Amino acid sequence: MRGTDDVDIEIQAVVFDVLGTMVDETGGLRAALSEAVSTSGGASVDGPSGGAPGGVSVGQLLTVWREHVEREQRRIEEGRRAYANSEVVDREAAERVAERAGLSDPLAIGRLAGASQRLRPWGDSAAGLARMAGRFPVLGLSHASRGTLLRLNAYAGLRWHQALSGEDVRAYKPAPGVYRLAIEAAGCPAERVLMVAAHAWDLRGAQAVGMRTAYVQRPVGDPPRSGDSFDWQVEGLEELADVLTAA
Repeated sequence: MRGTDDVDIEIQAVVFDVLGTMVDETGGLRAALSEAVSTSGGASVDGPSGGAPGGVSVGQLLTVWREHVEREQRRIEEGRRAYANSEVVDREAAERVAERAGLSDPLAIGRLAGASQRLRPWGDSAAGLARMAGRFPVLGLSHASRGTLLRLNAYAGLRWHQALSGEDVRAYKPAPGVYRLAIEAAGCPAERVLMVAAHAWDLRGAQAVGMRTAYVQRPVGDPPRSGDSFDWQVEGLEELADVLTAA
């Protein structure tokens, strides 16, 4: 565990990013894409399939999905598109993937559009969350729509004191209003609220509104840059729980 020298341990609430930090978003999307194309004779997991429409791999389809979601969230953030929640954007991504892979089954496309509701937790998520919930109010803060977040929490077994969606302020992180939503829910000063994420860009957004920050390492995510200075950097939630509960 690494932390800054001047870390103030007096944390009063802990806020967790969900997608990628608490659940394996990449693995879940890849599994959903593999399922969709395998049932319709589409692309292969490991590489282009010889006779598949478009000759694409699941990895390439994952890129199509991610590029669409990131582009549309950025357009919304920049005011070039009216707010649309994650269910709308995910449905658009699923339709783009279907077009690229030659998928036409409406049921398969619909199931693919709901992939974000079926993401598995990382191995330490449930236990680490439970330990910290015994000491602090714990909140989830996600891009995911309210409906998606409800189903995802149930599927992954994540037990929050409160789960918050950017849909409540019609914005996506790193818009300041999303973090302020969590600060308001926590009911304490921003400097007493700890934001936990596997994405450095997310933590920078939290820092911008005065929150404390903890980067948790995951197999995928956005690692810190050399100029980043977060209050803690840990290898997993059990390590973070050790630090916070001991304090």
